[in-house]
Amino acid sequence: MNIQIFGTKKCNDTKKAQRFFKERGIKFQFIDMKEKGMSKGEFNSVAQVNGGLDNMINWDGKDKDLLALIKYIADEDKLDKVLENPQVIKTPVVRNGRQSTIGYQPDVWKTWK
Repeated sequence: MNIQIFGTKKCNDTKKAQRFFKERGIKFQFIDMKEKGMSKGEFNSVAQVNGGLDNMINWDGKDKDLLALIKYIADEDKLDKVLENPQVIKTPVVRNGRQSTIGYQPDVWKTWK
């Protein structure tokens, strides 16, 4: 398994995801989205598996003005705006090769090999 966890140090679900893999002795790479966001390719592969760009966005986030802007700008501009502002992406994003999840989903992770 090649696990990557994208999240922030303050996110409780990200901490729970890290603990899930630590307790099982599974090595993972943690990427802090405040320091280094996702690349366009990484984001697109995760979005494709998880139902598209709109499912990747935390619509209940704090920055209501930014979320409104993302909601109403042209579709071709949405991706760039989200990648510029990784704080609007739901966390944690957990990747295992082509498989990925958004949020805390231990039931799915248990099935990964």
